[in-house]
Amino acid sequence: MADNAKPQASAYAYISLAERIRAEWKIYIVALVFAVVASAIGQIAVPVGPGQLILFPIFYSLILGILSGPSVAKIFKSREVKAASKLVIVAICPFIAKLGINAGAALDTVVSAGPALFSHAAGDILTIVIALPVALALGLKREAIGAASSINRETNLAVTTDVFGAESPEARGSLSIYVVGGMLGTIYFGLMASIVAAFNIFHPLALGLAAGVGAGIMMAAAVGSLSVIYPGQADQITALASASQTIAGIDGVYLAMFVALPFTGWLYKKLEPRFAAWRHEPSEVLGQAGSGDAAANVQAKEKDGE
Repeated sequence: MADNAKPQASAYAYISLAERIRAEWKIYIVALVFAVVASAIGQIAVPVGPGQLILFPIFYSLILGILSGPSVAKIFKSREVKAASKLVIVAICPFIAKLGINAGAALDTVVSAGPALFSHAAGDILTIVIALPVALALGLKREAIGAASSINRETNLAVTTDVFGAESPEARGSLSIYVVGGMLGTIYFGLMASIVAAFNIFHPLALGLAAGVGAGIMMAAAVGSLSVIYPGQADQITALASASQTIAGIDGVYLAMFVALPFTGWLYKKLEPRFAAWRHEPSEVLGQAGSGDAAANVQAKEKDGE
């Protein structure tokens, strides 16, 4: 694996910043144009039943990026697409730093928060139990670990990349959900908030608390729908969602590092052989175990020969 990764890493190694700019200038210019266009369009709210769907600028940017790829408009070649994928972490680093600053400024809010604000992040563990089997049933391998371990927004993507490496299957899975979530996540969250509120099972403030999942655009979509349905409690819903969002951005990092990713990796080793057999394909987990056993046998024979 390490030998295979070296050519990929060296393909984007530059001797100077000027050389990198000369090779990737088109990516920077087009990305800036897409950002300006998306910001000019702004948010679009579409009424749906008792709530509303909200389209955010990131949705338009992602659509423009897909259309500019080698499969459609061919503005970018495959090499430039691969180079751009490595810039995602660089681009979101300022946002991650901003989250840390906000978390420090809101330390009093975090300390004084009730157990519900802290414990709601534990719901991510349940999503792993649901999402990982679905990913394996669809044929994903180690990509499923990154894809199913969290909501895969900026902080989760950064943690997964740091733990497994930018070239790892886990990071690719996380990045895939990051992109799809940016396109469809806001639509889904706005619609889901409207549907759940229509059942009138949960208190409006509980729904506001649940809206803070660690993704600002998704929280805004859910809060927008809830505010239309419960206009008299809109301010309280927004306040609780913001507090929940702040805390989710803090404890979500540690939950991902110490609980979600290890648990997803453990569950993957348990479930992958069964789904591989069900799909009639080789098991990656059993293959790695077999390679390890073979290497151990070779070492044992060498020792016996000595």
